[in-house]
Amino acid sequence: MSVGLRSGQVAEAAGVNIQTLRYYERRGLLAEPGRSTGGHRLYDEDAVTALRVIKAAQRLGFTLDEVAELLETGRHRHGRPVPGLQERAAAKLAEVDAKIADLTTVRGALVAAVEAGCDDLTVCAASACCPIPFTDLAEENRHAGPCC
Repeated sequence: MSVGLRSGQVAEAAGVNIQTLRYYERRGLLAEPGRSTGGHRLYDEDAVTALRVIKAAQRLGFTLDEVAELLETGRHRHGRPVPGLQERAAAKLAEVDAKIADLTTVRGALVAAVEAGCDDLTVCAASACCPIPFTDLAEENRHAGPCC
């Protein structure tokens, strides 16, 4: 009988569900495991590590396609540095910084809307003191009444 981890054990150890494990296999992110004499999938400890790497890369903002490319590159490097990993990480960092800037802008507008007491989007948009950035769209309909 072969020694190895069954699907449930691998999934639990990596903090994923079995459907995720199967999906990653179908996508080629995980090598197809060996089989027991009874036909059960048997994984080695490397499968747990690979799953953890995939999930960590996703948490860092990499898509599954990007993760697949990084894993494929890593499989073919044979101990040599992988060109492009630094560029990919730097590009992902730039994306994250851009998202943070966008979210900071959104947050500022929402804070201003809350502080202004905006309670009705249509009324607020027509108000001269509307803090939400679409006020120029309602410029013709502005009135000098109380804010929101």
